[in-house]
This record gives sequence, structure tokens and C-alpha cells, in this order.
Amino acid sequence: MKTLMPYATLAGEVTFKVTSAKLDGRDLPLAMISQQDRVVAVHQVERQEWAETRLEVRARIPEGELSSGHWAEVVCVAVLADGGTNFRTVTRLLVSPDGSRTGTLVLPRGACRTRAELSVSVVATVDGVAGRVIGASEDDWIVDLKAKEPVRQRELHIEEVDFREGPHEWLRPFKDAPWLVETSGDMPTVHLNTGFEGVTDLLAAGGSPLERAVRGMLAAQIASDAWVAMFHSAVSDVEIEESGTPSWPSGWRDWVLRSMLPDILPDLSPADALVEIHSRRTERSGWNELQPRIQYAASRRARVARNLGTAIRVLDRSDEGDR
Repeated sequence: MKTLMPYATLAGEVTFKVTSAKLDGRDLPLAMISQQDRVVAVHQVERQEWAETRLEVRARIPEGELSSGHWAEVVCVAVLADGGTNFRTVTRLLVSPDGSRTGTLVLPRGACRTRAELSVSVVATVDGVAGRVIGASEDDWIVDLKAKEPVRQRELHIEEVDFREGPHEWLRPFKDAPWLVETSGDMPTVHLNTGFEGVTDLLAAGGSPLERAVRGMLAAQIASDAWVAMFHSAVSDVEIEESGTPSWPSGWRDWVLRSMLPDILPDLSPADALVEIHSRRTERSGWNELQPRIQYAASRRARVARNLGTAIRVLDRSDEGDR
């Protein structure tokens, strides 16, 4: 993504983390701040009425590179935004004694419905033009007002429904399908067709080693289909910023892209991979060639190979026992 800018940008990484958070002046428990998933969860606080959340942010930017003289009036800022409410607040991060950049962002209660995204950018004057972004974080954080735990949305919603006679009319044309994946909502949903004999029973049953192996293969296939559907949905929701570069979608779509892109375009950074995947999809050049990689990335996450291997070994043992 940096190479597409018509001016000099930082080659080094811009990283940051939320070091602490306060709710109306009270410290949030550390268990509600996940450094691994980059999520701050507010929902579990036993306090229904609150006015604001304050986030302490610490960032690292390539200070040595900045001394090269390509840029003037360099400023590091943290941005907290919610596209659903058009809320956006920007805070300048100041240099600390250890060389990091630190600052505090404030999220008012009514500014965000469910979640806000936190990122860090480095802005400078380039070739006499002020306010140009010369670097930005790639691994952004989420402040979730509804989550019970500080984790990204990584689960699928499973719904058992009769496609033929159930409450969803839109499923009736697919009455012969054992399952369908829906990605239009806030959480992906796998609809299991109870009218398809044996599918839900097989997924729920314990049974013999062979039955368990078949169940594993079936679950892996459903998960693989879900990953493919989620990836295509996530790519279709990528939007273009004013600078002309793609921006990461929010919620589970962000997580799906960041999970699968390293397998689909392993030679590119996440940011460059997003640019490439968006370009291929919109220009139709090279999009078809990526489909096997998308299927491969989906099957890896669904552990298709492992479940298939287990089933083959169980079948082999079963054959040996029958001899």
C-alpha cells in the first residue's frame, strides 16, 4: 500500500497497544484488555450507567527513519472511530522518555453503538503539503461495548431449520441443500437443513470411531464452505479511502481477511495483500487464478486435511478388523 502513495512514506512499522483503560475514572480489569486479540471489552463491567471510557495508548514508530529529513512537522496520532455513528476522535501522541508515543483517547457513551476501531497514523508535511499520512498501523484495535470477553468475533452462528417448511421463506428454494452459509449479518450464520435426513443427527451424535470420523469430515466441509463464503463477503465490503487505498472492513470481516490473506498472498504484507486482492477483484484480472488459493486457505482453517486423514485411518483399521 505504501508504494502507491505519490510521495515518500515510512518503510518501517507503526505498532501500538492499549496499555490501560478507565470507565468513569475506574480502572478496567486487565482481563478485559486482550493484547493478543487487540480488543477492549466494556460489556462485562457491572455498571450499566457510565459516561466515558478512557484508553491509554502507547505507540512505536520508526524514529530513526524519520530523522532522514524526507518529512517535516511529523505528528503521531491515534484515531478512534465508529463508521455506524460517524463518530471520530483524533488524539496526538506525545514522545515519552523511553522513545515511545503515548496519549489518551476518550470514547463518550453515546458516540458508539457496539464497537469502535482504534488505529495509529503518522502525519507529516511532504513536499510542502501538510497533513499527509506517511505511515499507519496495520494491526488495529477494537473497543467493543457489547462483547462479554475481549475477543474478536471468531465464531459462527449455527441455526437448525427446515428449509422446506421452516420460518425462512428465502430458504425454501434450497430445500435439497444440506446447509447454506449466510454472511449478510453482524455474524456469519450456517443454516443446517433439518429436512435433509441425517445431517443434524450425525453432527450431534457420539457414536463409533467411524461415525466420529465421518462427523469430523462433515463439520470440516461445512467450516470450509463457511470460510470461503466469509472471505468473498469480506472482500466485497472493502471500501476505498480518499487517498485511493482500500481500508479494512470492520468486525468479523476484518478478522477473516487478516486470517486468510497470509495463505492466499504469502509474499505480501497484510496491507499490500489487501490492495492486491481488491485490485484483482474489481479489475477481474487474476481473480480467477486466486480461487484455488482461497479454497486452500479455507480448508486449512477448517482442518479438512486432518479430518480426512483421521477418517482414512479409521477406515483402514476397520478394514483390517474385518479380514
